[in-house]
Amino acid sequence: MSQNADPTVTFAEIEAARDRLDDESVVKPTPVERSTSLDAVTDGEIHLKMEHLQWTGSFKPRGAYNKIAQLVAEGGTERVVAASAGNHAQGVALAATKLGMDSTIVMPKAAPQAKVDATREYGAAVELVGQDFQAAMNHAEGLVADDETAFVHAYDDPAIVAGQGTLGVEMVEDCSDVDTVVVPIGGGGLISGIATAYSELSPETRVVGVQAEGAATVPNSLDKGIPQTLDSVDTIADGIATGGIAELTLSLIEEHVDEIVTVTDGEIARAILLLLERAKQVVEGAGAASVAAVLSDDLDVEGERVLALLCGGNLDMTMLQTVLVHALTDREQLLRLRVRIDDQPGKMREVSGVIADHDANIQTVRHDRSAPELDVGEAYLVFEVETSGASHARTIIRTIRDHGYEVRHVNA
Repeated sequence: MSQNADPTVTFAEIEAARDRLDDESVVKPTPVERSTSLDAVTDGEIHLKMEHLQWTGSFKPRGAYNKIAQLVAEGGTERVVAASAGNHAQGVALAATKLGMDSTIVMPKAAPQAKVDATREYGAAVELVGQDFQAAMNHAEGLVADDETAFVHAYDDPAIVAGQGTLGVEMVEDCSDVDTVVVPIGGGGLISGIATAYSELSPETRVVGVQAEGAATVPNSLDKGIPQTLDSVDTIADGIATGGIAELTLSLIEEHVDEIVTVTDGEIARAILLLLERAKQVVEGAGAASVAAVLSDDLDVEGERVLALLCGGNLDMTMLQTVLVHALTDREQLLRLRVRIDDQPGKMREVSGVIADHDANIQTVRHDRSAPELDVGEAYLVFEVETSGASHARTIIRTIRDHGYEVRHVNA
């Protein structure tokens, strides 16, 4: 349940939050840049709000500081507790430390190590509990055992939503007269605040929310009219993998958000790689979800002026490796080929020579002699090859076949 009987957030509350956040050591203005690469792909005018360059690498200090500053002003609170997959954790830790408050953050055991380490460095005590956000949340709520401890929810709190709404005001000031803004959604606090700000300052702008397909709760919640929770989530975008939404955020989404789009992990991975290559920006899955939506067939932005929010940049390096392998494989720049041969001396050299003649780099090669469909005296050579793309890959496969070999592309 929401913390208000009649949950809402007003623009006046967002303005009050801006006054509290008037300190660039807590929240700094982040830039907007136009992406001509995305312009060319979408036939629109695409601008990127680079909130991933915010302190802690995400927008989260906005809401966390606004909430904790109010607790300090009210008095009586000595410690705050929160649950988070990573970005809210860092926002709460930073805000609490700045305001002289102790903090304990409960994170899932699967949380990226870089986010766990950063949360501790910002001054919080960290407990790792459960495998997902919901398990961490249940444990964290149990830690609030006295009047001197307050729970700082990631999204189900008007003070949090109002703090996130300050980003919406900044976006309007940075890039006025946009046709569409695209905002990632986890529990809905970010888009609720931003959409409330746009409703006041630029009501003609279309507000589009984006969820990862494996953590999408908003479409079903809107259909049923009440918040829906997933038993489990499955997405590389851990920053929006809450698996739940609140009464507060659902009501604000219903009132102020025009459209919801879901994107796959494959689309998110491609967006991360495109941002890395073309915009020279390292963005995590949650942050790249807005660009994934802009690139998808489900969102038409042709001829529009668009502002896509990059809300987080805390990309774990092991996840970056996973994303790069997936995206490059999808482009056929990483290619796994299985070539059937007579298991005789010289065959590996011959096939390797064909690949090398096309200026492709062989990363690995191995023999497989145990496949049941092989005849006696046959083997598979399994190559992992770097290519320049799909056309190059097709040429290599065709040439191997022209040399009399059965070859299959086995990336899938």
